[in-house]
Amino acid sequence: MSASPSVPADSPPVGSPGAATALLEAYRPGSDRFLATPRHTFLGSGSAAEVPHNDRPVALRVREVLEARRRAGDPAPVVIGALPFAPDGVPALAVPRSVRRAPALREDPLIALRGPDAGHRADWRIREVPAAARYGEAVASAVRRMRAGEFDKVVLARTLELTSPRPLDLAGMLSRLARRDPGGYTFAVPSGPGRTFIGASPELLVARRGGRLVANPLAGSAPRSGELAEDVRRAAALLESPKDLHEHAVVVDAVREALAPFCTRLEVPERPTLTRTATMWHLSTTLTGDLTDPDAASALDLASALHPTPAVCGTPTEAARAVIAESEPFDRGAYTGMLGWQDAEGDGEWVVTIRCAEAEGTTLRLFAGAGVVAQSSPDAETAETGAKFRTFLDAVGATL
Repeated sequence: MSASPSVPADSPPVGSPGAATALLEAYRPGSDRFLATPRHTFLGSGSAAEVPHNDRPVALRVREVLEARRRAGDPAPVVIGALPFAPDGVPALAVPRSVRRAPALREDPLIALRGPDAGHRADWRIREVPAAARYGEAVASAVRRMRAGEFDKVVLARTLELTSPRPLDLAGMLSRLARRDPGGYTFAVPSGPGRTFIGASPELLVARRGGRLVANPLAGSAPRSGELAEDVRRAAALLESPKDLHEHAVVVDAVREALAPFCTRLEVPERPTLTRTATMWHLSTTLTGDLTDPDAASALDLASALHPTPAVCGTPTEAARAVIAESEPFDRGAYTGMLGWQDAEGDGEWVVTIRCAEAEGTTLRLFAGAGVVAQSSPDAETAETGAKFRTFLDAVGATL
């Protein structure tokens, strides 16, 4: 029989002030799986069952593992973990041996208290892969090909490899990420032997609760400013930017097309709104729908139908995947994949894995990308990736 969720005697009761931050502070790298969303906070320990890697649909594999755990006596099994960008990549999904739960971090007043200091980390050694100039060349090449009619959009990424002479403080990084954007999606999960995938994504791919779904694609962005007037100007300019509005519309149309077959009703606002993180403004559209048959469409079924959206890959999808493979000198792994949770009833939340990094040994690899369309500027897209890196650089006390 599986271990039932347990809470240490000195932990606040679920729902009380401090319950969510207690889970954040209890996270330990290795076998723990932490996930905070605008609705829930989870801390899973150990592994009762791994989701296998084979050619069968991942949503089916997850459903079978959850059903097996429930037959084994686990009253409320939950799968938590990440799926890679590549369709044939190995998932990092598991039912934890025990799961502690709390309400959302953003509802916990203690999240406003000062967390662990980033400290002075001038000893980080930073390597850009590719270098900014090479990335700009890849953007320029993609723009030329789009203007020639080969494809419509591609999302090109680059990485920063940060190496430290000291062990990485993953618990401290996670705490700082969560406290900077407690209303977002903060996570730290094992992604392979000796590896941890950690980040704070602003983007919900899809959530299912009973017969209802919510999707919140983000596309089109601008860096925040520390000066209020300039910050407001940038936000207003983003709302009127033809290039960003077109990029956003392409993504929303793709999400609508993917979800409509599952729904009796799907509401899609006519114009995007703005959402913000500590470092970026994003164009945002929230779609809501009623499922035709909830038993036939779990949260992961819906997420799999959506992934990858043009916001992280491009359009047409296969052409964009080919350009990414030609242009990026690294394996994305779980970056621009999806991460989340699902229960045995099929409810769950899956997010797009951006603003993230993979930790291994004393190395931290950060990822950031930009949507490239025919109107894109190599300098502007390079600057956008630099701004997106700030989420993680600030959390580790490093500068580019």
